[in-house]
Amino acid sequence: MNLPFKTIELRGGCLLCCLLIGFFTACQNKERKPNIIYIYADDLGYGELGVYGQEKIKTPHLDQLAQEGIRFTHHYTSAPVCAPARCMLMTGRHSGHSFIRGNYELGGFADDQEGGQMPLPENALTVAKVLQQAGYKTGIIGKWGLGVTGTSGHPNRQGFDYFYGYLDQKQAHNYYPTHLWENEQWDTLQNPSIVVHRKIEGDLTDEVFDYYKSQDYAIDKMREKTKAFIERHKDEPFFLYLPSTIPHVSLQVPDGELEPYLGKFDEQPYGSEKGYAATKYPLSTYAAMISYLDKQVGEVVAYIKELGLEENTVIMFSSDNGPTFNGGVDREFFNSTGGLRGGKGEVYEGGIRVPFIARWPGKITSGQVSDVVSVQYDMMATLCDIAGVEAPPNDGISLWPAFSGQGKVTPRDYLYFEFPERGGQVAIRFQKYKGVKTGLKNNPNSPWQLYDLESDTKEEYDIAAQHPDILQKMDSIVKSEHWSATIREWEIIDPKFNL
Repeated sequence: MNLPFKTIELRGGCLLCCLLIGFFTACQNKERKPNIIYIYADDLGYGELGVYGQEKIKTPHLDQLAQEGIRFTHHYTSAPVCAPARCMLMTGRHSGHSFIRGNYELGGFADDQEGGQMPLPENALTVAKVLQQAGYKTGIIGKWGLGVTGTSGHPNRQGFDYFYGYLDQKQAHNYYPTHLWENEQWDTLQNPSIVVHRKIEGDLTDEVFDYYKSQDYAIDKMREKTKAFIERHKDEPFFLYLPSTIPHVSLQVPDGELEPYLGKFDEQPYGSEKGYAATKYPLSTYAAMISYLDKQVGEVVAYIKELGLEENTVIMFSSDNGPTFNGGVDREFFNSTGGLRGGKGEVYEGGIRVPFIARWPGKITSGQVSDVVSVQYDMMATLCDIAGVEAPPNDGISLWPAFSGQGKVTPRDYLYFEFPERGGQVAIRFQKYKGVKTGLKNNPNSPWQLYDLESDTKEEYDIAAQHPDILQKMDSIVKSEHWSATIREWEIIDPKFNL
């Protein structure tokens, strides 16, 4: 068929136009910075995911995330409790340099006493600020714990364009709160005010347990806001920090989520003896909470796929510290630390070694397991590397070479941990060795314990007496890495006063 010249010209022009649009679109997609989603569990132990050896709690979505990406076996939080771990994650500073080193509580539990924790200072340089300045839309949905409304630490003042969730960690003890916060606005939930730490006296009846249940489950509200944030920013690079409150006690989960676990465990009701909410099925509730978190992760991955963002989105998952010791949690029953010593609040492996998974189709080869020794204060350097942004001075290294297989991770001599609570503790991971000091507040000259983590992962055999040279090395590390603490209560290395 012979076409008129003008028709040929028109069609040719359309073809050229389409080719140019496709070319420029491809260039834009190529130049667009990757989306970054960092999911942070609360008090999730090293051994509480199936892919890390858990046998009683089902976590299929997180297991799949690991299978489709990389899983780290020697990854550490920066501190063994909430606020300092979150501060160091955000700032890339270890606990000898960090502004916040412990859970310094302000205010009380009641709504009218909400005071939060010590706020980040105005001049803090967070990874959110760095990415925001690089053109990212930044959001946090979950638990903050680094400053409430009216302080310098509020997330909107620390680089986040959007915030939804709990500002105060104490408020986050209750999964059915009266309110959450959206930016600096109070968001009322359909829940009555309850005292989640009230002591139960008398019989543990269903009425007692029902006191801790209500209508708006905080996790569900945050899930809605997560989806809305991704939808709102799907056409531009975003950094989304998702610090979930699961599985931090209280033990509270919607009744329907219990069904897969009821009858599976030999369990007795928990009556608030160790604080937090009473619950009829403590083992089932704890397992169901972790499975519910797993389901949330699966929904985030599915939504990213649905929007066609999968190949330009890196998703990471970790936990702020090891499993807790109170509120009806039975970490021995679930082998929550994977056999490691200690737990939350301790610098032994069970308190600071945590899961870490990263997935980015096409960029991170699936099925990798890495024994690279890494820590959460590496995230400043790592996220900046992923975003193609120069990182500010920090204490970490980029883990991108481990993710991508391109090059080698920068060698490091040691990891440093300093924790002023639970008597005052220090730990150093040096090559295959781990040095630990405890009880520093009562005894500034507390001796080193030394463990060979290559042959003694459970830290059972103190070999300090056999290696005076290594102890001397560790003393020099403490001397070089410790900066004076922000407040008196946190100064455990070089106190100029009696604590």
